[in-house]
Amino acid sequence: MTDNSSCHTPDGAGGTDGRSGEVTTTYKVTGMTCGHCEGAVSSELGELAGVSAVQAVAASGLVTVTSKAPLDEEAVRAAVDEAGYELVGQAG
Repeated sequence: MTDNSSCHTPDGAGGTDGRSGEVTTTYKVTGMTCGHCEGAVSSELGELAGVSAVQAVAASGLVTVTSKAPLDEEAVRAAVDEAGYELVGQAG
């Protein structure tokens, strides 16, 4: 039997990139309306320790974050708040 417990965050959201072992988690963010918004959110989240990639899409309000380990949701919330937007939570 294979232990796949490291493939998901405790609530089942997110997963690992099979090639790199990194964790990818998608969050719902409100208030983004344009490319500038996407850049602001991406910039703030990109400064969190362990984050290697961020993709924000204003049209859907989804932000996908790739990191070395699962991120603390309060740290994500603070970064999104600093950018001027609101974190709803993990998309799922």
